[in-house]
Amino acid sequence: MTKFESSVKQIAYPVEDVYRNISDLSNLERVRHLVPGETMQTFNFDSDSVEVSVAPVGTIKLRVVERDENKCVKFETEQSPVPFNLLIQMLPVTETESTMQLTVEADIPFMLKGMIGGPLQDGVEKIADALSKIPYV
Repeated sequence: MTKFESSVKQIAYPVEDVYRNISDLSNLERVRHLVPGETMQTFNFDSDSVEVSVAPVGTIKLRVVERDENKCVKFETEQSPVPFNLLIQMLPVTETESTMQLTVEADIPFMLKGMIGGPLQDGVEKIADALSKIPYV
């Protein structure tokens, strides 16, 4: 397994609000309009899973497999060109601010690691950046 970590992101909301929104994927409805339609053909979700189809990657379906209140949410792939786990960790900084970091552990074949390692690291950073800007009210 190869590990990719985002930088630690500052979030201007309490950790309880961040966790509540991330741990229930049905909250994605509030930010659906932020998803770029030209790159994403499918964007479906319920409280425990999310499915996206992105050209040229294909369909990726993630399911929540672990929730640790106000600390982390762990996802595993149910469908993906490359199997991976996604961990979203959060920590309180003050009563009104928190931090977040994303970690992806992917089962990348050695021959592909050089080709997709950089883009995957960039993707993890972009997702973390986007999650840090969501209004968690």
